[in-house]
Amino acid sequence: MDEFELIRQYFTRTLTDSDVRIGIGDDGALLRPAAGRDLITVVDTLVEGVHYPLNMAAADIAWRAVAVNLSDIAAMGARPRWMTLALTLREADPDWLADFSDGLFAAAAEHDVSLVGGDTTRGRQVVVSIQITGDVDPDRVLTRSGAKAGDRIYISGTAGDAAAGLELLRSGTVSSDTANELVDRFRRPNARIALAQAIAPLASAAIDLSDGLYADTLKLLQASGAGGRIAVDALPMSAALRAEFDAQRARQFALGGGDDYELCFTLPAEEEPRLSEIALQQKVRLTRVGIVTDGIGLDCTDNGAPFAYLDAGYRHFDAAEKAWV
Repeated sequence: MDEFELIRQYFTRTLTDSDVRIGIGDDGALLRPAAGRDLITVVDTLVEGVHYPLNMAAADIAWRAVAVNLSDIAAMGARPRWMTLALTLREADPDWLADFSDGLFAAAAEHDVSLVGGDTTRGRQVVVSIQITGDVDPDRVLTRSGAKAGDRIYISGTAGDAAAGLELLRSGTVSSDTANELVDRFRRPNARIALAQAIAPLASAAIDLSDGLYADTLKLLQASGAGGRIAVDALPMSAALRAEFDAQRARQFALGGGDDYELCFTLPAEEEPRLSEIALQQKVRLTRVGIVTDGIGLDCTDNGAPFAYLDAGYRHFDAAEKAWV
């Protein structure tokens, strides 16, 4: 099977999006943006053995590859529209490709995203790169740079589950319902697209939690030229995380574990009362975990007392380890 047959058999689907004037099969995709909307584009790459375990199911690899990009779209309050796929494979295994394409299109269908082009090639390891293009109301774009002193820091969902699930996968100790729940949070994250659009009129800044709560909150604060404080005793942790790990380890995952793809956002104090209605409508837990302050840096407290913590988050080409101080 050559690359053209591979694309035809596994990645060519009938498109129902009338704004795709030309999709797969030409030298490029021809797309029609919505009137009065700004375009946004994101891209992310998953490398086997680096971003996911070697034995991970192909459908889950594809789902994650789509979801991590959708999460970036969500963090800016945008709507995803189209995606392209660059796929490097050692060989064209029909069973693997069928599983992969099923996961890819299932994740895309969650948010009506169309595959409109891409590339396939042979290589020494599996590499999946997805680019998603979306659009956004120019007056409701979320960025990392708008937080101000006095704003409240919130996160959606629970923190630490995905990193805990990955550790269970690596250790081979997935032997309970709660362990499987954590593993599923790693395998198939869900981007907070609808929630982000709901909070966009209220929030002052936002970021998705890909590298860990502490590290990503710090990035947001640095972009905003502000400082902040997180109350670690307020961190929302799932019952599954608490069941599988002791309190100290669970807290480590919640503060420093990445791959949750929840939203971290800030908003002025006067907007807080409106969040309960949004949480109810979106059926999502929203938890205040801190406050934006003057100055620089991000401090932590535990029941009001200083809590020393340092975490730069995951960084490629950097040998520095996360450190508990």
